[in-house]
Amino acid sequence: MSPGPGPDSVPVFNALNALNAERIKLTTLRSLWTTPLLSFVLTAGGTTAVAAALGGKDRTITDDPGVGVFYGLNFGQAALACFAILLIGQEFNTRMIDVSLTAVPRRGRLYGAKLTLGALVGLGVGAAGTAGSFAGYAATVPGAWDGPDFARSATAGVLYPVLLVVFCLGVTALLGNLTAAMGLLVPVVFLLSPLLGGVPGVRRVVQFLPDRAGQYALHYADDPQVSYGHWTGLLIMALWTGAAAYGGLLALRRAK
Repeated sequence: MSPGPGPDSVPVFNALNALNAERIKLTTLRSLWTTPLLSFVLTAGGTTAVAAALGGKDRTITDDPGVGVFYGLNFGQAALACFAILLIGQEFNTRMIDVSLTAVPRRGRLYGAKLTLGALVGLGVGAAGTAGSFAGYAATVPGAWDGPDFARSATAGVLYPVLLVVFCLGVTALLGNLTAAMGLLVPVVFLLSPLLGGVPGVRRVVQFLPDRAGQYALHYADDPQVSYGHWTGLLIMALWTGAAAYGGLLALRRAK
């Protein structure tokens, strides 16, 4: 009779195993892999359509090329936020998080795998969306690829989706509920904050929200009503993202 499997024969579910498990979830669940694709289509397609329709008529998208190039991001970021929320939120609502924690008992490792996968997807969408947006805009409006601010705007365009995904993941983990995260992040942060940004008395506060600060780094021109520089805007968003990610980790560790 052959001996049964001993403790040493049990595979170690290390960080790479956890990341690979999250990758499998991503590629097999339609709700997960379609939302990043939708984000890219809305970002690049929205910019191309608006530039083609209004490129010679609307100076708001031509005076500052950064505004025109990333016009479609106003739509694409909502889909990307939904992806981040679904990546962990649906496990909370279906209690599949218990199964995940059984497979990966170290909660920090499971959470880190989700953050890593989300950041990689955000990086891919950011790179593709930025390239597609610049190409679509430049096809109608010349000058998008010129000037000293191009490199900064393009870099911010690649990094903004990464920070956005990690921020939304952290907030969702902090709330521990998909519905609550959808109700807070999508309508309030990504729809209400642009409207409040136009209110004079409120704008001084709204400009420090993560999406407002991060999107300022996309602009070519300076805004005298903004209290910080373009790179500082991206830094402000990164601080929000770090705080959200850390808060989500603490909440996941304390959850029963």
